[in-house]
Amino acid sequence: MQRTAEPETNRQVALPDAQAAQELVGELGRHLAIISRSTGAKLSQRGGTVVVAGEPAEVELAARVVQQLYAVAARGNRVVPVDVDQACRLLRAEPTADLLDYQADAVLVGSRKKAIYARTPTQRRYLRSFAQNDIVFGLGPAGTGKTYLAMAMAVSLLLKEKVRRIVLCRPAVEAGEKLGFLPGDLAEKVNPYLRPLYDALYDMVDEERAARLLERGAIEVAPLAFMRGRTLNDAFIILDEAQNATEAQMKMFLTRLGHESRAAVTGDLTQVDLPYGVRSGLAQAVRLLEGIEGIGLIRFSDVDIVRHPLVGDIVRAYDREGAERSRAERGERA
Repeated sequence: MQRTAEPETNRQVALPDAQAAQELVGELGRHLAIISRSTGAKLSQRGGTVVVAGEPAEVELAARVVQQLYAVAARGNRVVPVDVDQACRLLRAEPTADLLDYQADAVLVGSRKKAIYARTPTQRRYLRSFAQNDIVFGLGPAGTGKTYLAMAMAVSLLLKEKVRRIVLCRPAVEAGEKLGFLPGDLAEKVNPYLRPLYDALYDMVDEERAARLLERGAIEVAPLAFMRGRTLNDAFIILDEAQNATEAQMKMFLTRLGHESRAAVTGDLTQVDLPYGVRSGLAQAVRLLEGIEGIGLIRFSDVDIVRHPLVGDIVRAYDREGAERSRAERGERA
């Protein structure tokens, strides 16, 4: 039996604040187009009103997105395309969510108190996990904010003098070269591997202040291989790309934690670059440590990707291809 399509409905959302309305709508209506593509509803602006048309469920979701993003803009906050895309995803997954409530959990960083806040329910659990645990694992695909948010927490605590330094480390395995053969001092050798952490840092603190913090050792870079034998007190330590740590390296890293210190361990277990036959220390740590009090473990998915909207589509396409290949291989073995 052919399903009868639901009748189309219309809804008008008033936007009395012209400046906030323009921030919501975006240049040439770009943000409305994103909402339309994500929800399936048709949106158009008529003066100080946005008209939403479509099936009832589509209209309800699109209207909620418009109302909540307008409220965000009316508070004086900027609205950018990634905010719009993420608001659509969040309100579809969690219809009772309040974007302003999410912003109330903002992490303030930098001299201008830049506000960084969760954009998905998982990101919110991740940020809150740092308040409840001394070690937090963030697992999931690229673009989910796991490293960026860990850096935000670290910078915020450093500027509040809750920790004395930030230590950034990462296994240096991608290039297939030993650090000793690379030119320059220790920082110069490992800098290419730590570029994502630097990018996050410079997004939160101006380059001049960041340079001063690096110069006086308040922010330190160290390849994972050079962490052995150290005890890190009053520090926030971030281990990025942890899926490329061996089992011995991961145990060594986790036992470096000293008094009043915290650690964030981030990685994607689907992107292990270790040589064939070498097991990921991140996989072992997750298996052994999940459920221990004081250790938080947050799993992100493609739904949490906050980069360009196409990144989520790309990740899902690769995941589908990987799942199909796995099914085919299981069928051949059978």
